[in-house]
Amino acid sequence: MKRTLTLIFTAFAILFAAASDSTPQESYIAKYSGIAVKEMRRTGVPASITLAQGMLESRYGLSKLAVEGHNHFGIKCHSDWKGKKMYHDDDASQECFRVYASDAQSFRDHSDFLRYRDRYKPLFELAPTDYKGWARGLKEAGYATDPKYADKLIKIIEDYNLHRFDIGSSGEKVSVPEAPLLIEKKSEHRVVKGEHYSYSLSRPLYKRNGVRFVYSQPGETYSSIAEAYNLFLKEILRFNDLSAEQALEKGTVVYLQRKKRFASPGMEMFVFSEGENLHDVCQRFAVQEKSIIKLNELPEGYVPQEGDKIMLRKLK
Repeated sequence: MKRTLTLIFTAFAILFAAASDSTPQESYIAKYSGIAVKEMRRTGVPASITLAQGMLESRYGLSKLAVEGHNHFGIKCHSDWKGKKMYHDDDASQECFRVYASDAQSFRDHSDFLRYRDRYKPLFELAPTDYKGWARGLKEAGYATDPKYADKLIKIIEDYNLHRFDIGSSGEKVSVPEAPLLIEKKSEHRVVKGEHYSYSLSRPLYKRNGVRFVYSQPGETYSSIAEAYNLFLKEILRFNDLSAEQALEKGTVVYLQRKKRFASPGMEMFVFSEGENLHDVCQRFAVQEKSIIKLNELPEGYVPQEGDKIMLRKLK
């Protein structure tokens, strides 16, 4: 019995010593690689990129933001953040950063930040194993101001063989969701003969998220389009979330029927860039503005700030 206990204690001592000998980099990879792979399957962000960014931004999980706030990627509060906050000197003094309930929540928020923000969406058309393309694309899209940011990510990935996590254990490619721009493109198509329709096809008629619309032409108004399609003016204004008629610029999307309550599958959320507004986003995804306001519990007169995130569909 004593011999057995001695062997057990010896084994634990060896394991503890091995763990103690691990570098911060190795410890970070061992602890978070599983989360990074899970996020890759969910959103398409390569696990190697997620790990490299986390290692670089959080100083291998040892930064104050990572230790006290579970914030591994330096994501700031933005006006939509309703959780806990902490203040830290960054580009400016005492900037507001998000405090997460767990490390996993930080990784999830980072993945969503990339997948649902327009400036990063083209990256998802790259192969998930193209970590060099992703690293350079992040820099070009303005993720970081450091001119050597892409090179630093690539070096971390190659030094620690992180690209192995972009490939399944069997050596096959990890299954990832379709690129968001491709999903959005598929959501829109031109109505052709043979489809069920009740409007004249004397001009191109399109569908987005299953909702029919036209692109306005020079000189048109909401009134003239309503008349052309046997609609009341108040109907077409309601379909387009407008309370009164306004000037139409050439190429404006004008819906001819009620928009959907939620966006197409795969378009679960949206992250605002500077200057974007809620009405334009709802028009872009053919969703009712009032439904999105209710889903996100937005205040009256909500004006989005850069980095704000809204849901376009209910999460499963």
